[in-house]
Amino acid sequence: MFSRPRAADPALLRDAEGYLPLARYGALGDGRAVVLSGADGSIDWWCVPNMDSPALFDRLLDGTLGGYFAITPVDAFTSEQRYRDDSNVLETIFTTATGRAKLTESLNSGTAGRLPWAELARRVEGLDGHVAFTVTLRFGRRADTVSPYFARAGGHDVFHVGAVLGLVRCSDTVEIYRQGDDGIDGRIAVAQGERATIAIVAGADEPLVVPPIEAIDARIDLSDKEWRDWTQALDWSGQLHCDGARRALAIRSALALKLLLYSPTGAIVAAATTSLPEKIGGGKNWDYRYAWIRDAGYTIKAFLRIGAHAEAKAGFTWLLKRLGQGVPKVCYTLGGDPVPEVREIDIPGYRGSKPVVTGNLATDQHQHGIYGDIFETAERFVACGNILDGQSAATLSHLADLCADRWRQKDAGIWELEQVQHYTMSKISCWQALQRAVELADAGQIPTTCRDRWARERDRIMDWISEHCWDEGRGAYLCYPGAKGLDASLALAVRFRFDGQDRLARTLDAIDRELGAGAFHYRYTGMKREEGCFLACTFWMVEARAILGQHDRAEAALAAAMDALAHGTGILPEMIDPQNGEYLGNLPQGLSHLALIQAIATLGGAEL
Repeated sequence: MFSRPRAADPALLRDAEGYLPLARYGALGDGRAVVLSGADGSIDWWCVPNMDSPALFDRLLDGTLGGYFAITPVDAFTSEQRYRDDSNVLETIFTTATGRAKLTESLNSGTAGRLPWAELARRVEGLDGHVAFTVTLRFGRRADTVSPYFARAGGHDVFHVGAVLGLVRCSDTVEIYRQGDDGIDGRIAVAQGERATIAIVAGADEPLVVPPIEAIDARIDLSDKEWRDWTQALDWSGQLHCDGARRALAIRSALALKLLLYSPTGAIVAAATTSLPEKIGGGKNWDYRYAWIRDAGYTIKAFLRIGAHAEAKAGFTWLLKRLGQGVPKVCYTLGGDPVPEVREIDIPGYRGSKPVVTGNLATDQHQHGIYGDIFETAERFVACGNILDGQSAATLSHLADLCADRWRQKDAGIWELEQVQHYTMSKISCWQALQRAVELADAGQIPTTCRDRWARERDRIMDWISEHCWDEGRGAYLCYPGAKGLDASLALAVRFRFDGQDRLARTLDAIDRELGAGAFHYRYTGMKREEGCFLACTFWMVEARAILGQHDRAEAALAAAMDALAHGTGILPEMIDPQNGEYLGNLPQGLSHLALIQAIATLGGAEL
């Protein structure tokens, strides 16, 4: 359960095309961007200055020509990658024939929170004997749309990659023996007790600060302290009722979710990457560096459950402001604008999986699930003792009216499918929205003008689902009326307190039979040929069984899933190949981490 470091067998590192298994990456973040650093010391993904900016390092998607920043032992090595306790500061221990050394990495913050520039710091320390490292920095060329270069300014060599400019800062003991427009090459050698630091300070279309390397190095430990202070301020014992390995899992997921909160606006990004495939060689590759109403709502609820009220408030405020701008969209940019149209980028893709894209088609879809997501979030916000303002209450009342008007329509469903249908989960989400709206009105949190109308429509939805969506022969709610397939997201209906608990329990059994694959589950019928198992579905199943009182089954299911995920650093992807354990899809994936937190909390007996 990520409780011990994992040695990196050199045979399991990069393949012939230069790609590293996704499980071999750790993530760093500063509230604005996320870095992926591999177990061989190579940073292969960093969008500067923001998560949705073009990539400065993109070897993750172009193993041969992509940009990267590697600090790798000269000699053959094994490595152990782990996070510092209660922190997003990452450590990698390299062992060679001549000694051991530690690489400590941080996307730095300061005493007042996020720095107004990007500061990626990497410290090498000798532990035993002596170890020599090569330093290689190559800038990404954005599919040959930019040509990086260095220019002299203020006595410093400043690199330029499109609108991004930056500096490489390093200790005197770091030898830089080549610098060209494409990047730099250097060496670091450390004996026991010695250390050296190399860093990048960068920004886009803004003045550049030139901090001394000593200050950058000190901010690694300051950032670690800031992460630990945040983690330890949360009410873990009161909210999760767990300790030991289970608590460590929850903390790691909380820290991963914190990386996905875009601090300048409060938007919550679905994942930090684009175009990582749901199946190697397949075409289901999406850009998840945007804020979905669904994912944001679920993440806010997870933050509330662990006592991260500041993060929950920031995300909820962002969400309500977007929803108050007219008919709600499925997803938005981190600045709150409509997501741009999909555009393909001409690079190979992870392990040859094309297309590589920016933008997302989901923004123009209609999904009934957004109504349930926002009302469940509002209800949880209020249940934690918080208060809605008048404008937010008016926005929610308007959304309840929209839901009451539109629930009979077909939609794209939770899985954003091209075929619009009367998806069962979408109807349940509408029921959920109107049920929570009635509860909020009864509590005096939103206007009561249409309260009785919402209650009547809620009951009509319940009757419609009972009549059209249940298949007694299958013993399950179907994906949609008349469908042959099942939908694993129906496990969420248990948490939503949807009526018919016996039917839901039978549906869970059917999902296990028909969509289960080892410890995990496919999203819906037919996906085995197209993608891996969706991690959040498995954690939703765990939570649902716990709510229904099936604690032994829930405990066993969670243990099996975490054992199968234990070869990673604690950063979860969207999917996993149930046959070989290979991570699939974008990462860190917010849905996976928040679903794990909810499962752990519910198993521990915490209130929903």
